[in-house]
Amino acid sequence: MSILEIKQLYMSFGNNKVLTGLDMAVPENSIFGFVGKNGAGKTTTMKIVLGLLKADSGSVSVCGEKVVYGETKTNRHIGFLPDVPEFYGYMRPKEYLKLCGEITGLSAQRIKERSEELLTLVGLAGVNRRISGFSRGMKQRLGIAQALLNEPRLLICDEPTSALDPIGRKQILDILAAIKGRTTVVFSTHTLSDVERICDQIAVLDQGKLVLSGTISEIQKQYRRNSYSIRFSDPDQAARFAASEELASPCIRLDQDGNVLTITIEEQAIDGQALIDLLSRMQIAPEKFEAMEPTLENLFTEVVQ
Repeated sequence: MSILEIKQLYMSFGNNKVLTGLDMAVPENSIFGFVGKNGAGKTTTMKIVLGLLKADSGSVSVCGEKVVYGETKTNRHIGFLPDVPEFYGYMRPKEYLKLCGEITGLSAQRIKERSEELLTLVGLAGVNRRISGFSRGMKQRLGIAQALLNEPRLLICDEPTSALDPIGRKQILDILAAIKGRTTVVFSTHTLSDVERICDQIAVLDQGKLVLSGTISEIQKQYRRNSYSIRFSDPDQAARFAASEELASPCIRLDQDGNVLTITIEEQAIDGQALIDLLSRMQIAPEKFEAMEPTLENLFTEVVQ
């Protein structure tokens, strides 16, 4: 089941076409990486999903209900974490969550239970100082607690790890990974290493429409090439292997970097077993022989260029 469905979404600001027929479906209980360059239209899409922007045309549904601009009915299913969450700085974490819970109509007992549960989840249990003294990472973690307070079926995170240091980024990613299976997460970002770490589904937005979508394993399989990395004991050994007649083919690309030789093969000119057999005949024992998977960074660069 798709918890979020976007069909033929078009949006322009003056002459600037931001979305040009966006189609996207987010499976329930997935961590969905919504990837694109800065300015690709990710935030615009999220604002339309939240009913904060009116699209030129197209439709959006959340949990089977149509999103209507200016109305917030579907937002009862959604928790939202902006890239820079804002708080009342004079409040303390429990005070702020109590206010948010009262606004959303939760009972006092439920607010207490959820606040304790969520502050423990985000590593802020026992923190009782004013929010104005929080670091950027602490504010992001409190923002996740606030977004999860009413147990949303869909959590939308817009660039949640931007401008965080490595420790803060890891903390946010660990929290999002921990809620997998309980809440569907749409993780909008341009940081590909974050996507590779926690997402099971991705969609790449470029020039207003999706250019790549699916599970990471499916996409890697689709774009896989016969590519191998071989590390030799020294550069001369690598050069001797690269000069062998069996590798002299226009379908085989060789890239040497010191004692590491990368071999990319097209049209099934040769396979990994044949390379191992060739190494054996030449009596070369490499230090490392690795079949290379396409990285998300390489795939992203390929599809947006």
